[in-house]
Amino acid sequence: MRFALLLFILIPVIELSVLIQVGSQIGSLTTVALVFLTAIVGLALIRRQGFETSQKAQEKLRRGEVPASEVAEGFMLAFAGICLLIPGFVTDAVGAILLISPLRKSIAGTVALDFLKKRMNMRANWTHQNANGRRNDGEIIEGEYRSEKDDDDLIDKK
Repeated sequence: MRFALLLFILIPVIELSVLIQVGSQIGSLTTVALVFLTAIVGLALIRRQGFETSQKAQEKLRRGEVPASEVAEGFMLAFAGICLLIPGFVTDAVGAILLISPLRKSIAGTVALDFLKKRMNMRANWTHQNANGRRNDGEIIEGEYRSEKDDDDLIDKK
């Protein structure tokens, strides 16, 4: 929480100082135009790459595979879009880095793999079953059951 608050305060300060420095070098109107241009071009690229990522995810789903890396890429593209919409050059640089497809795919693959490993470890720690279907967590539950449908059939046949 403290880290998020620190980022919330630091990012605008850094962006403003960079915008002032760039504006003093190339002019304020040019700086504003450049900020709008990066947002427009970045969002167009995100739209195209997001569509491609969505198509890949749908193809994996059709094949019965889990599109974990595509989902991670989608979140990264959304974050890149937010970075490109925030006025400033530092966040634009972060957004542009996430638009580099090989880099994004590498990060997304790592994130998805880590997520799946953690998820599988959580599931494995819940309960282990042996060949008989009994839980191996030290607690054995035994019992009998009778289907109500079977009772109804017996009544109907009499």
